Amino acid sequence: MRVRHLSTFFIFTFGALGGLLFGFDTGIISGASSLIEANFSLNIEQTGFITSSVLIGSSVGALSIGSLSDKFGRKRLLLFASILFLLGSGLSMTASGFVSMVVARIILGFAVGSASALTPAYLAELADAPHRGSLGTMFQLMVTAGILLAYVSNLGFLGHNLLGIRDWRWMLGSALIPALCLFFGSIILPESPRYLVEKGKIDEAREVLHDLRAKTNEDPDKELADIQAVANQPKGGIKELFTFARPAVGVAIGLMLLQQLVGINSVIYFLPQVFIKGFGFPDGDAIWVSVGIGIVNFVFTVVAYKIMDKFNRKTILLFGSIVMTISIFILAFMNFTMSVKAVAVPTMILIALYIIGFAISWGPVCWLMLGEIFPLNVRGIGNSIGSAANWIGNFIVSQFFLVLLNYFHNNVGGPFLVFGFFAIVSIFFVIYAVPETRGKTLEEIEMEMRHKEADKQAKKAAKDATN
Repeated sequence: MRVRHLSTFFIFTFGALGGLLFGFDTGIISGASSLIEANFSLNIEQTGFITSSVLIGSSVGALSIGSLSDKFGRKRLLLFASILFLLGSGLSMTASGFVSMVVARIILGFAVGSASALTPAYLAELADAPHRGSLGTMFQLMVTAGILLAYVSNLGFLGHNLLGIRDWRWMLGSALIPALCLFFGSIILPESPRYLVEKGKIDEAREVLHDLRAKTNEDPDKELADIQAVANQPKGGIKELFTFARPAVGVAIGLMLLQQLVGINSVIYFLPQVFIKGFGFPDGDAIWVSVGIGIVNFVFTVVAYKIMDKFNRKTILLFGSIVMTISIFILAFMNFTMSVKAVAVPTMILIALYIIGFAISWGPVCWLMLGEIFPLNVRGIGNSIGSAANWIGNFIVSQFFLVLLNYFHNNVGGPFLVFGFFAIVSIFFVIYAVPETRGKTLEEIEMEMRHKEADKQAKKAAKDATN
């Protein structure tokens, strides 16, 4: 289907649906896990493995999908991911026991990991440079929307065994709706013009670019020429990851690991348990706290969408790091020095402030830059490496948060002190390692990287010659 029959709003909204499913399928288990545990008579270890098994599939999906997308295209692999979402959601809803649920969750994880590696690159390659910040932020906006919808689904279906089907099955099965939207959307979405040029399909790329830039001030023919210039560079393939693209690999891994190590998924996965174990909240009240935090997360990701093209990426990241650091250390100090009763509400407020800092900055910017910093011919595999680093960080936080909480005798100040350390690290990482990409085309970013490497090699050759 020709792009001109589709609005850019449709293209970017449906292109980012992988993010919504990412958020939904990682968030839905928080409300369903206790019900599954009771229904299947599972022990704590089995329940925990059902929760974390999605991370196994996510890591595999993130690592494997990138090279495939470089070979077969972003569009086809998005369609493949949507089929995995449908399969995993259907199997989760109809699981008959522990083993079948784990299998379903691993399949879902593969889909989530694939979406996390595919979607940022796809959105970045479709967007024009002046609006790439806001359009790329749609991925994280969809992630937060998915998490919020998962919380709402948990509350809506809880205790309602409709048509004789258990409530948790409806919770997990509700993911079929956005999965179907992604499936039909990905059939008619355009292919990335960068991928088309890479494969020699110049006329198709020109048509896609002309339609995508029809309502912008950008020159699609000049952009096409720039893409061709980059595509005609010598092909180093994966070798480039260890030569001139090596700094991009370091930045991607650092950004994606730190995005998790500042503790975001401790809040997404375990916030109800924080208030149940740490402050003695009833289950229902603790779930409502998580819904409130989910709303804050979504609203301030919308704010990020609005401001992303107005401020430098590094400025936004630094602002978020400082807000997270301040809120985390105040939270830890209060929890170590005040009574549990006195600190419950301030902790809620400080976690909300921490979420605001994250949602405006590290949430969207990391995924946005992941789609920007890699050269064209290794963008898929580069995104895979960065996404896999994210899932490794996710796994670390998921596995050790409750252990840390228990070590500090359910005082939430303890785990957050650890997160505060990584928030401080994130400040220095942004200052000294992260490049600025705002306002530049993907081709300009790549050529700057190539010129830096060429200068470096020239200096090295001159030094060797003098020796």
